[in-house]
Amino acid sequence: MRFFLNQTPAFLTCRAALAFSWIYQGAVPKIVCQSSGETALLGHLIPVYQIACLAVFWIGAAEILFGLLLLVAVWQWVFWLNMTALIGLLLFVALFEPAMFVLPFNPLTLNFSLIALSVIALIELKKFKTSSE
Repeated sequence: MRFFLNQTPAFLTCRAALAFSWIYQGAVPKIVCQSSGETALLGHLIPVYQIACLAVFWIGAAEILFGLLLLVAVWQWVFWLNMTALIGLLLFVALFEPAMFVLPFNPLTLNFSLIALSVIALIELKKFKTSSE
């Protein structure tokens, strides 16, 4: 508990928002209510539908684990990995489903916001590490 008390509210908020986003995106559209859009998007790489569905499930599980890691992480590399993954996902969507960028709450607006939260988290993490030394 003391671990969390020493962190700034901004850092805690960033971590909570990032973790929630990854956990939700892993659980709801990939595991609980497997979205046909998720399967279709992955179908560009995995043409066998049943295997694509299975892959979507495991990607969802990995996203949940990554969200949990973001919730407790105090390592810079986790936030850099987050930004790299989000940029990679944006490039993937741009390549295979560019029409998604005109939809409401599209990948560009979501990923840009999550990248911004990661930048803020890195700034706050630097403050946290400086103050704890």
